[in-house]
Amino acid sequence: MKNCGFIPTDILIPASADMTKWSCVACDQYTSEPEYWRSVEKTVGDSVSTLSLMLPEIYLDDSESRFEKITKSMREYLNSGVFREIKDSFVYVERTLADGRVRRGLVGAIDLEIYDFSKDTKALCRPTEATVTSRLPARVKVRAKAAVEMPHIMMLLNDPQKTVIEPYSEKKAALEKLYDFELMQSSGHICGYRVHGKNVVLAMSAIEKLYADSEDETPMLYAMGDGNHSLAAAKQYYEMLKDKLGQKAKNHPARYALLELVNLHDSSLDFEPIHRVLFDVDTDKFMREFADFCGLKAGVHDGQIFTVIIGKSEQKYTFTNPRGAVTVGNIQDFIDEYTKINGGKTDYIHGEEVVKTLASQPRRIGFIVDGISKSSFFNVIKKDGILPRKTFSMGHAADKRFYLECRRITTD
Repeated sequence: MKNCGFIPTDILIPASADMTKWSCVACDQYTSEPEYWRSVEKTVGDSVSTLSLMLPEIYLDDSESRFEKITKSMREYLNSGVFREIKDSFVYVERTLADGRVRRGLVGAIDLEIYDFSKDTKALCRPTEATVTSRLPARVKVRAKAAVEMPHIMMLLNDPQKTVIEPYSEKKAALEKLYDFELMQSSGHICGYRVHGKNVVLAMSAIEKLYADSEDETPMLYAMGDGNHSLAAAKQYYEMLKDKLGQKAKNHPARYALLELVNLHDSSLDFEPIHRVLFDVDTDKFMREFADFCGLKAGVHDGQIFTVIIGKSEQKYTFTNPRGAVTVGNIQDFIDEYTKINGGKTDYIHGEEVVKTLASQPRRIGFIVDGISKSSFFNVIKKDGILPRKTFSMGHAADKRFYLECRRITTD
């Protein structure tokens, strides 16, 4: 059987824990809402939790002291019997979202040898957005010191006939149920089932067939959904290990990264746009220079359309002289240029109402953009390459992947 890069692995889950307190949303969510994280901390209390194993990005300014505590907690959890290990397995996941729809996925390991985050890559697994390399060193540093990984990465598979993941829905009654619980903060429900032995072959054979049926010279089986920078950091760390260890690195657990594989064609999967809020800027000056950058015409016309929110004012604009093919890319290019000279901070927001709330305060500007069609998603990536960073998101913050499964990534 051809190895198409997605394989079963040894997965860690709590041996005994309050799973609602154990499982927390990804660190890059609610980055402008400290009250959310205070509520999570109150819910978790002193219980064992993935909250102790990660750094919410809202606390990045206090990262050094927190990193030391996180790596210590990882070792304590490994050595004190917090985990049980599920050997050589996938986990079939059913996530009931807040609106009642069910998203299906398969947790396993991606071989980082088949992944490349460079701009013009033809790898089997490709990034979907530009990688900001300046964001990688801190993530690589964390991975280098971490004893375990616990991903929020979701990797997309282009499987319109639903041959890889969905068949496990009919087989789940015969599979070992690993967990079944309500997620915190009204974020829905999740169930996980162990897939091992002969049941593993079902998914791997179906993936192999997708590869064999591809008519492309350089097939693209997988595309990153969420967690582009996390996987890029894992790749960069693995490349460092290869430089250090040579051929021995190929047998190192950090050659692989744990993630959830999700079918692009899952009916629950929505491609939500990622909006922007710009903080601490002179709004009049920004808008004058923005108009010079790409040309702005108030109202809805032929072309790239978006909404600007300043205070209580909402205004639709159309670019008259866009520099690129993607609306949000043009907005981001000017934000980058402007803030480099004039200062200001950008946050990336899921959900229009949050943008409106945040942009209602003085010296702030909100940008609401349309999303990309998932039906054209793989073809766009194959044809045009990576998208501008933070172009899309797979659902609202509450529907993001929660930290849950872990995997050992050290040899000691």
